[in-house]
Amino acid sequence: MSGKRSAGILVYRVTDAGVEVLLGHMGGPFWSRRDTAAWSIPKGEYGPDETPEAAARREFQEELGLAPPEGDWTALGESVQRGGKVVTIWAVEGDLDPADAVPGTFTMEWPRGSGVIQEFPELDRFAWFPAAEAEPRLVAGQRVFLERLGQRISDGRRPHP
Repeated sequence: MSGKRSAGILVYRVTDAGVEVLLGHMGGPFWSRRDTAAWSIPKGEYGPDETPEAAARREFQEELGLAPPEGDWTALGESVQRGGKVVTIWAVEGDLDPADAVPGTFTMEWPRGSGVIQEFPELDRFAWFPAAEAEPRLVAGQRVFLERLGQRISDGRRPHP
């Protein structure tokens, strides 16, 4: 196990058509032509000196350039990803406009071996998806959080009645 930990916030809204979630498409050249299993809940790593809640809030701000919606957070628990990273996610109801997002960036050598360092957005676009459409788009290790959100909403444990 890697010992790495990550935390994030899954923003959702309830419409007449059902539950929709806000996801980000992973940026960079490896993901540019993919749609299936290429979207993520806004999240990121944190160290021992930061709480998961603080990391989730910070990462949301860094990845979208927006503050997370105000409201009660619903814990969706943890999931151990294929590489061993432990991901902790909270859900919060909100209605952000994806067009307002200004994503954070990262740098990497691209093309590999070229010596050229380029900058790419961490998440290159954001969109609302009905839960059923979001499931195949999410990376496999995060799909459990959609299931947990759906269960909490159907159990009536929605933060905002």
